[in-house]
Parts: sequence; C-alpha cells; structure tokens
Amino acid sequence: MSALFEAHDLAKSYGGVLALFLPEFSVDQGECVALTGRNGSGKSTLLRILAFLEKPDSGTLVYHAKGSEPRREVTLLLQDPYLLKCSVFDNVTLGLRLRGDRTHLEERYCQAMAEAGFANPMALASRTQSMLSGGERQRVALAARLALSPRVLLLDEATAHVDAASEKIIYASVKSCLARGVTVVCATHDRAIFDFLDAREVVLRPRD
Repeated sequence: MSALFEAHDLAKSYGGVLALFLPEFSVDQGECVALTGRNGSGKSTLLRILAFLEKPDSGTLVYHAKGSEPRREVTLLLQDPYLLKCSVFDNVTLGLRLRGDRTHLEERYCQAMAEAGFANPMALASRTQSMLSGGERQRVALAARLALSPRVLLLDEATAHVDAASEKIIYASVKSCLARGVTVVCATHDRAIFDFLDAREVVLRPRD
C-alpha cells in the first residue's frame, strides 16, 4: 500500500495552549488507523486537520491523492453530529445538492441509508431529527457522509453516545467501507473495535 497522508512535526495550539504535537504520522490508502490517548492528547485536533477543516500552526501534511480536491474526498463524523431541522432525506442528500449533484438522489439516499443499517430508508425519509433516537441520528449523520462516496472517513468517538445495537451497526458499516477500499481514521477509547476493524493503533501523547 502507498501512503495517502504523511505528516511531519505537526503542531497546533489554541489560546497559547499546545493541543497537538505529532513528529511523524502516516496513513496508507485503504488502511484503518485507530487514534488512542488520554483526553487532551490531540485526537480531535488531528482529525480536524486531516479533514482540512483546520491548518496546523507548523509542520507539514501531505495528501497524496493526485488531481483531487481533498475537501471533496475526506469527511468527518463527530460524536455529536449536527442535523438540520429538515427531513432525513434532505439531511442525507444535502452534501450532494450543495455540490450541484442532483442525479438519482432517491436511489443514492436509499443506498447510503441501507449502508448505515436502515432496512427501510423511505420509511424515515420525511421524519425530522427530533423524531429520531440518538442512535438513529448518528446513523443518519453517517449516511449523509456515505452518500458522498468519500475516499477517507474520519470518526471522532462516533459511537460514544449511542446504544449497543447502533454501535454494532455503525462499526459494521465502517467495516464495509474498508472492504471497498475507503481509508478510515477513528479516535476511540473502545479497544474491542481494534480487532473488529483490524485497526493499527497510533497512540497520541501530550507534549510536556
């Protein structure tokens, strides 16, 4: 496998407090990497940098996919995702519509929802986020990201606030992504998931 991400001497501070210092880091195409470390070690910060939502204060990050727009290929799922006060269908297809891609929206909605573990996607299409359980909201948020057919899926403690059944469904969906060649980087405290996803552990440590 070849490296998709390569980083050297990444550092990021907020308000003068160092949130991340990472001398070396790489992720291969199609690999699953599990970020671990105690709170404050920089896991969430690293994921935001990998998602190109923030820039490091210093150091380098290289994304090796040639001829691509990284922000269109990398997507991040948070532990408390924000859903708009509109229908499930509109939430899942929003990213596609913002990109001007309105072809076969219903088909792609159904496919993404099925990948997120919903047996009857159209039964939920007109519901709003207030009508969903916490686990369902997280899976709808996952479906919204899967609808974009990402090259890289980033997960920030994505199962921290869901029930056991939803947790299993989410990780089964992530495993299916890996089988399709999607690169996955997840911040997690759940060591049981390492074996399930065959993840390589990267331990982040605060710099004293």
